[in-house]
Amino acid sequence: MKTLTAQSVITGFAALIMSLAVCAQDTVEWFTLGNDYAHTRFTPSDEIDASNFGDLEVAWEWDGASFGAVSGRSTPSYIDGKLFTVAGYNRHVIAIDPKSGETIWSYREPKTPRAEYSMRADYGKGVAYAEIDGRGVVIIISPGFFMTALDADTGIPLEDWGTPVAIEGFPSTGVIDLLKDLGHPYDPYEGIPLETGYITSSSPPIVVNDTIVVGNSAEQGYHQARIENVPGDILGYDVKTGDFKWKFNVIPKPGEYGHETWENDAWEWTGDVSSWAPLSADPENDLVFIPTNSATIDYYGGFRPGDNLYGASIIALNASTGERAWHFQFVHHEIWNFDTPTAPVQLDLTVDGRDIPAVVQATKQGWLYTFNRITGEPVWPIVERPVPPSIVPGEVLSPTQPHVTWPEPYSMQGISEDDLIDFTPELRAEALVAMEDYVMGGLFNPPIHAGNADGKYAAMNCPGGAGGVNITSPPVADPVTNTMYVSEHTACFTLRLIPGEEADLLFPNSTGTTTSQFANGVPGATARPPRHPSGLPVWKPPYSTIVAYDMNTGEKKFTIPTGETPNRYKDALERYGVSEAEYGNTGTGALVPMVATPNMLVYSDQASDGTPMLWAIDKDTGEIIGEIEAPARSNYGMSSWTHDGHQYIMLQTSSKLTALALPGAQVESSAH
Repeated sequence: MKTLTAQSVITGFAALIMSLAVCAQDTVEWFTLGNDYAHTRFTPSDEIDASNFGDLEVAWEWDGASFGAVSGRSTPSYIDGKLFTVAGYNRHVIAIDPKSGETIWSYREPKTPRAEYSMRADYGKGVAYAEIDGRGVVIIISPGFFMTALDADTGIPLEDWGTPVAIEGFPSTGVIDLLKDLGHPYDPYEGIPLETGYITSSSPPIVVNDTIVVGNSAEQGYHQARIENVPGDILGYDVKTGDFKWKFNVIPKPGEYGHETWENDAWEWTGDVSSWAPLSADPENDLVFIPTNSATIDYYGGFRPGDNLYGASIIALNASTGERAWHFQFVHHEIWNFDTPTAPVQLDLTVDGRDIPAVVQATKQGWLYTFNRITGEPVWPIVERPVPPSIVPGEVLSPTQPHVTWPEPYSMQGISEDDLIDFTPELRAEALVAMEDYVMGGLFNPPIHAGNADGKYAAMNCPGGAGGVNITSPPVADPVTNTMYVSEHTACFTLRLIPGEEADLLFPNSTGTTTSQFANGVPGATARPPRHPSGLPVWKPPYSTIVAYDMNTGEKKFTIPTGETPNRYKDALERYGVSEAEYGNTGTGALVPMVATPNMLVYSDQASDGTPMLWAIDKDTGEIIGEIEAPARSNYGMSSWTHDGHQYIMLQTSSKLTALALPGAQVESSAH
């Protein structure tokens, strides 16, 4: 008996919660990369608990090295007795036997230059799944921005679906060239000319009732110094035929809502606004939730004055029509690399006696933005507050930014002298010296430029473009208790701009033709950070935590450091005469993948000596209730499901997938 099928996912949370009452769990599926359309990463599987967690062992490993897998970014879906995933820079589609880990079938799209150029080639994250006339279908988007529908049993492209692709080697059916529906001139083989821009894919599409909704990804904004690009418009397709249905313009055109937020006619020639993070959906209300990227380019937007809607936003669209239901912009005129990195999470809350169908967006800023997912009304007030202006010539920032009033933030927001490490006077004095060339400030501390009047090297931005939460460790929610778990860390960015002509030399094969007045001054996301001579971060620990929220009240339930204090930090603190009793557990500083079950929250991190570990913690208190050594740290998420009566916990370990289970799963597997 299946406790969670594709159909039960569509029916919403009620079916999910009811499944917990089912004692005999022969099959519990993991339907999307976030398990359900709400993207909770919660499973009803309950065979593994505190009493047997220590007995977990490797049931099997699937090694994707032969497919070019490197990162372990894809969370497999477990549906109808098979695991489906993508692997490698060519984004092979793979079906895997969940009992043995053996490959059942694979599919690879023919090579094209437009795919080989993709900066998101190994970022597939997962697949979409649909049933078409009772037939299971796996749907993926490739780095070249083609969408392919495959028979779930055979891996053969679906017949009488999509439109023929004018490239030798492509199947005659089952494929759609998504570029044709974006409306930009392009060559089928080469793609959009780099002078115009670039579009690729980072996450799978999502099937909402009868519509496939397609997001996309652009070039990393911190690797650009030119101002032209194309917008990552959202596309909708008929799931049964592959016919194009609609396009939503993420940079509004004349007459569309928000067009006035793009001054200097920037809407005509710039872009990057896209949805590289996964989507979530509410099929009952025919809504899909789109988290968006920032506009061209990171750290400087003087050529695109205005708020730049729908950059750094959440957009709720009617899935059938592509019409906007509501939106909220998290950052006006975004320049901090505060793009929206994770899928919106849905919960049905009870707040002050009111039942609220909610959607919650975790961000790099360290806030949970919580909305009524039908109306877009904030559950708790979000207010505009003044922020500092820019000193960079040509840059005009928004004078205010939205601030979440509740729940309280889960990350450090901004940095001041009060935040610097201070276990001893010597540590603090050295931290102050390390910060002398840097401008400290709040969450929206603006970037500065080389040669500024203050003679400072860079501006500190905390938690930074890699801080708060990020795609590597999406939040997890328990829809039974309405508890949300957030993995966060502080990874302050140091923002330094140089003249665009100089920056352009750092980024080969960049999109666009016109150089920005200023651009990121280093070949990477952040300039040289401040260095404490101890080797410790300049700010106080903990450096990484899991924060649990009761989303019915917004109150924090607990905050715990993740993993164990690394030995290098222990050694440094001991040299300064600081005892472990004084510093406690600093956390590793890593974002940690998690999965929630009825019995526990499970996460992956490292022990002090670097040993990969798996911890089980009490979902109400944060207390450790189990731990085991793992073959490797998990990357980009975790999952759990039940096959043939046994629960598995799946780790995404670089090129491999590692399935952990209790010993009984292996015994029964060998008998089949």
